[in-house]
Amino acid sequence: MRLAVVGATGLVGSEILEVLDEHNFPFDELLLVASERSVGKKITYKTKEYTIIGLDTAVSLKPDIAIFSAGGSTSLEWAPKFAEAGTVVIDNSSAWRMDPTKKLVVPEINAKEIKPEDKIIANPNCSTIQMVLALEPLRQRYGIKRIVVSTYQSVTGTGKAAVDQMMAERAGEKAEMVYPYKIDMNVLPHIDVFQENGYTKEEMKMINETKKIFGDDTIQVTATTVRIPTMGGHSESVNVEFKEDFDINEVRELLSAAPGVIVQDDPANLLYPMPITAHKKDEVFVGRLRRDHSQPNTLNMWVVADNLRKGAATNAVQIAEYFLKHELV
Repeated sequence: MRLAVVGATGLVGSEILEVLDEHNFPFDELLLVASERSVGKKITYKTKEYTIIGLDTAVSLKPDIAIFSAGGSTSLEWAPKFAEAGTVVIDNSSAWRMDPTKKLVVPEINAKEIKPEDKIIANPNCSTIQMVLALEPLRQRYGIKRIVVSTYQSVTGTGKAAVDQMMAERAGEKAEMVYPYKIDMNVLPHIDVFQENGYTKEEMKMINETKKIFGDDTIQVTATTVRIPTMGGHSESVNVEFKEDFDINEVRELLSAAPGVIVQDDPANLLYPMPITAHKKDEVFVGRLRRDHSQPNTLNMWVVADNLRKGAATNAVQIAEYFLKHELV
């Protein structure tokens, strides 16, 4: 098993390496790949020193699996080259997510759709992953009519430069501006670029990806995505209207039994999900479960996950594990 991590020097790339270690992912050879400016640099992983190689070299070595976290333009150019060499590409960018010929996979929901001929698999957007994972057991039981989601997203979702901006501002130092405004002690209702319809690209990702993952275009979705000055994970307020009525105790039972979901819902003891406690965890945490009394069949829920873990690295590694388990590579 020859495994490549493309974008190994970035925030998500580093997290992928951590998750591979924690999951004891089996490989015989590991290729750490990055842009030309990083080629030749050394990275120590599990006491072994690795030299960063370039994309051309990595393709020529024909890895069995390549986990990409190197941006959309890199994925559009290089994922097909790896695929042509016989490599399975698991891509973290938005490049392939809405391509009708590519699978958009959250393993607990739709990994069974993967076929041996699938060589490029798209990893969904981080905020989409945690929401659909929390909703899937409820969708199976009650059916979903409409979702209204507002997100509270960590600066880590933008990358290291955004973390540096926030920490510099917090220290009272001059910061390189990744965001159009100060982020520390502030909230930006703006993630990614604005579209002609008034929504941001991030909001449209949540709308479109949710329908594709669930395989149901009839589900109505509306989203407002917001950047807040936190690290450790994304939080979401989700208001979901079901096709059928629900029992709140059954909702808790369904969520408690769902793979990859942890229920933290005990307001009397101030137990609810928070980014600070979800940090470095693989699971999606759900709480503040309560009926919306303003209309029938509607539930409010609070969903938190580490966006670099289940929102990116963990989900990608789980897809790779699925390929191995089902002998698709």
